Amino acid sequence: MRLEDFDNDEDKVIQDRLKQKTWNEIRTNDSWAIFKIMAEFVNGYEAMGRIGPCVSIFGSARTKPEEHFYLLAEKIAFRISKAGYGVITGGGPGIMEAGNKGAHLGGGTSVGLNIELPFEQHYNPYIDRDKNLNFDYFFVRKVMFVKYSQGFVVMPGGFGTLDEMFEAITLIQTKKVAKFPVILVGREFWAGLIDWVKAVLVEKYKTVSPGDMDLIRIVDTEDEVVEVLDNFYKKYTLSPNF
Repeated sequence: MRLEDFDNDEDKVIQDRLKQKTWNEIRTNDSWAIFKIMAEFVNGYEAMGRIGPCVSIFGSARTKPEEHFYLLAEKIAFRISKAGYGVITGGGPGIMEAGNKGAHLGGGTSVGLNIELPFEQHYNPYIDRDKNLNFDYFFVRKVMFVKYSQGFVVMPGGFGTLDEMFEAITLIQTKKVAKFPVILVGREFWAGLIDWVKAVLVEKYKTVSPGDMDLIRIVDTEDEVVEVLDNFYKKYTLSPNF
């Protein structure tokens, strides 16, 4: 495809950028970006190290406050905070807001790892004042989610939610991080994906081991979420953040 073949506004923006930048300029910018990336890691480690481990809640930014899964995420976060766990979300609207709101109402730690996006993302008002972190790089943000989480609650969401979920599962499966519970909420929502993973990846192509499916738990209620977390920590004689 030639640059002249671009025919919509977004493609014209890309075309203009390609015309403006030489590869030498791109390489120079990439080198200096290393320092910005390092700064994000240092700031993130220092802030999250003081907060301590929590449970991460992932889910769609598009979920409205009156919808079932928003209300359920709020209840789950409330119960998690009452059980002694802090809550980490992406800091934005939708499920993220519900998670921070539930933690706030439960008197627990409420952390937001925010990132600037062209749509959907903005701060929600239920994050603790000193626990609202902002990131430019998705990969740095995901490191903070995984490094400081003692469990992952995955509500219905889109590509970003799937990315975060599979990142956590992959790191646990490859033993790059400790084995923490990955809890998918909403059997009806997740059934098709899980059935496909079992039928295609596990059984037909054998690209996933059958035992790896044991890393995932699927539930429907806040009681089940707390039960999975409590059973895990009782089994491994760990304790939440009292």
